[in-house]
Amino acid sequence: MLLDRIERENDVKKLRAEELEELAAEIRQFLIEKISMTGGHLASNLGVVELTIAMHRVFQLPEDKMIWDVGHQSYTHKILTGRRAGFDDLRKYGGMSGFPKRKESACDAFDTGHSSTSISAGLGYVQARDLLGQDYSVLSVIGDGAMTGGMAYEALNNAARIKTNFIIILNDNEMSISENVGGMSDYLARLRTADIYTGLKKGVTNTLHRIPVAGDSIIEQIRRTKNSIKQLVVPGMLFEDMGITYLGPIPGHDIAMLCRALREAKKVEGPVLLHVLTQKGKGYEPAEQEPARFHGTGPFDIETGKPVGTKKKDTYTDVFSKVICDIGKRNPRVAVITAAMADGTGLSEFQRRFPKRFFDVGIAEGHAVTFAAGLAAGGMKPVFAVYSSFLQRGYDQIIHDVGLQNLPVVFAVDRAGLVGSDGETHQGIFDLSYLGSIPNMTVMSPKNRWELADMLRFAVDYEGPIALRYPRGTAYDGCEEFRSPIRYGKSEVIYEEESIAIVSVGHMFEEALKTRRLIKETGYNCSLVNARFVKPIDSEMIEELAKRHSLIVTIEENVLCGGFGEQVTEYVSAQGLPVKVLNLALPDDYIEHGSVDVLRREVLLDAPSMMKRIVTAYILACSKRAEKDI
Repeated sequence: MLLDRIERENDVKKLRAEELEELAAEIRQFLIEKISMTGGHLASNLGVVELTIAMHRVFQLPEDKMIWDVGHQSYTHKILTGRRAGFDDLRKYGGMSGFPKRKESACDAFDTGHSSTSISAGLGYVQARDLLGQDYSVLSVIGDGAMTGGMAYEALNNAARIKTNFIIILNDNEMSISENVGGMSDYLARLRTADIYTGLKKGVTNTLHRIPVAGDSIIEQIRRTKNSIKQLVVPGMLFEDMGITYLGPIPGHDIAMLCRALREAKKVEGPVLLHVLTQKGKGYEPAEQEPARFHGTGPFDIETGKPVGTKKKDTYTDVFSKVICDIGKRNPRVAVITAAMADGTGLSEFQRRFPKRFFDVGIAEGHAVTFAAGLAAGGMKPVFAVYSSFLQRGYDQIIHDVGLQNLPVVFAVDRAGLVGSDGETHQGIFDLSYLGSIPNMTVMSPKNRWELADMLRFAVDYEGPIALRYPRGTAYDGCEEFRSPIRYGKSEVIYEEESIAIVSVGHMFEEALKTRRLIKETGYNCSLVNARFVKPIDSEMIEELAKRHSLIVTIEENVLCGGFGEQVTEYVSAQGLPVKVLNLALPDDYIEHGSVDVLRREVLLDAPSMMKRIVTAYILACSKRAEKDI
């Protein structure tokens, strides 16, 4: 097997050219087999196998720098740099990441995970290289989906000024996660179909070459003139008009042609964009037919492509999807927004039922927030459904365009808390901190599926900025009997006792219930409160708890700094309340990939760990109070 000969970086150079297609087939088979067992990003990786092989044939690692936008298509790169064995533990705790990681290999030039960043990072490398007098190539690989992000154009605008080599590879598969939208998608579609240009250029060049003496000079003049054949025939020519040499489009599954194109790109003095056409999911029919479903997949049956096991219960996203459609039916002012994640955020059904009130803005979260602000100012009720980790990209717009004007925009913050296998770049562990810092913002988090439905209806009726935070995964359907009406800024008391009081935020409620049961088994009384509102905090509830308890414990799946627990601690201190506070939250750190259950154990947010910490803190609080009384 050819893969057995790939033990480290640059080993692919030792293979004969005629062996490379076989290598590509082996890599595809390997990826399908491994990801069918572990889950991961399949379709995007199957689409760049030949492109990655060509890059590794032409360039030298780790000296040359390859930067993968987002990075979920870097599996072949990992194989070709000697990490094939790591796929057994792909995305498991302590195992290999599904994204490029500098700490994992010197061949990973830049950590990625969010979209539209690779050109900026690559340009930084280029300038550092030139300033330090070094000599290596820099390649930034960006997908056509990522080209809907404004940051990519900020970088292109900056890159056009440089005079030394910088290679940008546009991996064009007509997809991000969902189907691409917008003007850039249409523009690239015209480039893909510009066969008239390709044929005309070839025909004119061949004819001119046959003209004695003058032919070659005419060809050179055409190459130099700004109004070249390309600009006459292909509308716009955005990249070349910006000062970036454009090569392509070329077929992305022809290794020999890719190698030739990369060598040509390497010779260009200045920025060059190589436009490569690939097929997402290539080589595996189920992924070719449903590339969005196989973008990020769990374990599946190879023969059928169907997920292993059956989904037994709705996820929080499923619940959101059903309720927002019901709200949309009743309220014609409700409009929804997604940033290229219609399927992932549960908005596809709303799109089908109310297409005029559905807006996909592409991978452009900052734009989405301000667009929502404009809709709200114009009299609509916008709901922006977005992953917690991606909403970070619109923080400035939330402050200036929504919060400052106190506009009624609903932020449906999906994938909040620990999300698991995608790791540091995708954990939604900062939203309570950054949203809680914004004036006029209200932040809610439901304990179960029923409360999510009630809170979403409350949020749509609320006249101001409001965020509804919920996690990835199966929606907790317990405690349906505890369903008191949502009242602004008010928590919900579940069990009222004395001694210890647990105040739980959102989806940590199920773990808080387990923790309370363990505390009761040790012989201590324990109240349990569902916070409901993270901002504003229920100060009246805190004061009542302080009267009957020696210890208040806050539980949240957010970093401690700036979170709910710190707000409670600050309030208790400011009011001089006679109670100790213990904050149980995530550490001030980035949390790596792994299952949520494993990660909670590691950060001591599982029920047994929390019970021990709470009981220890309670005993200490009681002993200090006894000393004070003496």
